[in-house]
Amino acid sequence: MSQTYDFFIAGRTRNKEKILQICSIFDEFNISYYCFLKNEKSHTDAGLDVHENPEELMRKFESMPLESQTVQIIFKADMEGERNSKNFLLVLPAGKSAHIEAGVAYGLGKKCYAIGEYEATDSLYLIFDKIFADENELRAFLSYKN
Repeated sequence: MSQTYDFFIAGRTRNKEKILQICSIFDEFNISYYCFLKNEKSHTDAGLDVHENPEELMRKFESMPLESQTVQIIFKADMEGERNSKNFLLVLPAGKSAHIEAGVAYGLGKKCYAIGEYEATDSLYLIFDKIFADENELRAFLSYKN
């Protein structure tokens, strides 16, 4: 049986420190989540080191062919985590993959949230039930929800 999560936390690897700050807030409230940066098993299985410098890790990953075993392992792990999560949180700024994950979550009927500033207004950001300005707003929301 697959593990289930309250939240799926998405973002870009290059925004690692911010994403890990957000994960620590979920840890404070003992709220379960899937975060690609915390999934060491999938990275190890794919031959990647999640602790590597984010720029270096992304440079390696982005140069791989789409059909590579590494890319497929990461894809499968992340999609399983997303399917098995009740809610979705996008940590901004985020890249293409994280925005695609937001669309997947919305299509799966999950509650979608974001945190941070977006670069420009986009009508598709209306998929988010709430965009939190900062960690304080997220904390207040999670404390109320918990």
